[in-house]
Amino acid sequence: MEYRVGDLARSLAGHDRGNHFIILAEAGEYVILADGTSRTLEKPKRKNKKHIQVIRRAGAMPATDEAVRLIIRAYERENHLK
Repeated sequence: MEYRVGDLARSLAGHDRGNHFIILAEAGEYVILADGTSRTLEKPKRKNKKHIQVIRRAGAMPATDEAVRLIIRAYERENHLK
Protein backbone atom coordinates (compact mmCIF):
# COMPACT_ATOMS: atom_id res chain seq x y z
CA MET A 1 0.00 0.00 0.00
CA GLU A 2 1.27 3.43 -0.88
CA TYR A 3 0.88 6.17 1.72
CA ARG A 4 0.99 9.70 0.33
CA VAL A 5 1.13 13.02 2.13
CA GLY A 6 -2.35 14.52 2.34
CA ASP A 7 -4.24 11.20 2.22
CA LEU A 8 -7.16 10.73 4.61
CA ALA A 9 -6.82 7.66 6.83
CA ARG A 10 -8.81 5.85 9.53
CA SER A 11 -7.21 4.34 12.61
CA LEU A 12 -7.83 0.59 12.87
CA ALA A 13 -6.18 -0.07 16.25
CA GLY A 14 -5.40 1.63 19.53
CA HIS A 15 -7.32 4.03 21.74
CA ASP A 16 -7.99 6.23 18.70
CA ARG A 17 -9.58 3.39 16.67
CA GLY A 18 -12.18 4.71 14.22
CA ASN A 19 -10.84 8.28 14.22
CA HIS A 20 -9.84 10.00 11.00
CA PHE A 21 -6.46 11.60 10.33
CA ILE A 22 -4.49 13.26 7.54
CA ILE A 23 -1.12 11.71 6.67
CA LEU A 24 1.64 14.30 7.10
CA ALA A 25 4.69 12.14 6.39
CA GLU A 26 5.95 8.60 5.97
CA ALA A 27 8.80 7.36 8.16
CA GLY A 28 9.82 3.76 7.51
CA GLU A 29 7.16 1.48 9.02
CA TYR A 30 5.30 4.47 10.47
CA VAL A 31 3.22 7.38 9.25
CA ILE A 32 2.87 10.76 10.92
CA LEU A 33 -0.77 11.80 11.39
CA ALA A 34 -2.78 14.86 12.44
CA ASP A 35 -6.49 15.44 13.05
CA GLY A 36 -6.36 19.19 13.67
CA THR A 37 -7.77 18.99 17.22
CA SER A 38 -5.99 16.71 19.69
CA ARG A 39 -3.22 15.91 17.21
CA THR A 40 -2.20 19.17 15.62
CA LEU A 41 0.38 19.86 12.93
CA GLU A 42 2.79 20.90 15.70
CA LYS A 43 2.16 17.75 17.77
CA PRO A 44 1.36 14.93 15.31
CA LYS A 45 0.88 11.24 16.09
CA ARG A 46 3.23 8.49 14.93
CA LYS A 47 1.34 5.31 14.05
CA ASN A 48 2.31 1.95 12.57
CA LYS A 49 1.20 1.59 8.94
CA LYS A 50 -0.46 -1.73 9.80
CA HIS A 51 -2.85 0.13 12.11
CA ILE A 52 -4.32 2.56 9.57
CA GLN A 53 -6.42 2.32 6.43
CA VAL A 54 -6.22 4.94 3.67
CA ILE A 55 -9.79 5.88 2.83
CA ARG A 56 -9.36 8.77 0.42
CA ARG A 57 -6.58 10.09 -1.75
CA ALA A 58 -6.07 13.80 -1.29
CA GLY A 59 -4.41 16.51 -3.28
CA ALA A 60 -1.99 18.64 -1.31
CA MET A 61 -1.26 18.60 2.40
CA PRO A 62 -3.33 21.14 4.36
CA ALA A 63 -1.29 24.02 5.75
CA THR A 64 -3.29 24.69 8.94
CA ASP A 65 -5.06 22.73 11.66
CA GLU A 66 -8.32 24.34 10.58
CA ALA A 67 -7.86 23.01 7.04
CA VAL A 68 -7.22 19.50 8.45
CA ARG A 69 -10.41 19.69 10.53
CA LEU A 70 -12.45 20.89 7.54
CA ILE A 71 -11.26 18.01 5.33
CA ILE A 72 -12.08 15.44 8.01
CA ARG A 73 -15.49 16.99 8.80
CA ALA A 74 -16.41 17.16 5.11
CA TYR A 75 -15.60 13.46 4.69
CA GLU A 76 -17.59 12.51 7.80
CA ARG A 77 -20.64 14.53 6.67
CA GLU A 78 -20.44 13.16 3.14
CA ASN A 79 -20.44 9.59 4.46
CA HIS A 80 -22.92 10.20 7.31
CA LEU A 81 -20.36 9.51 10.02
CA LYS A 82 -20.56 11.26 13.41
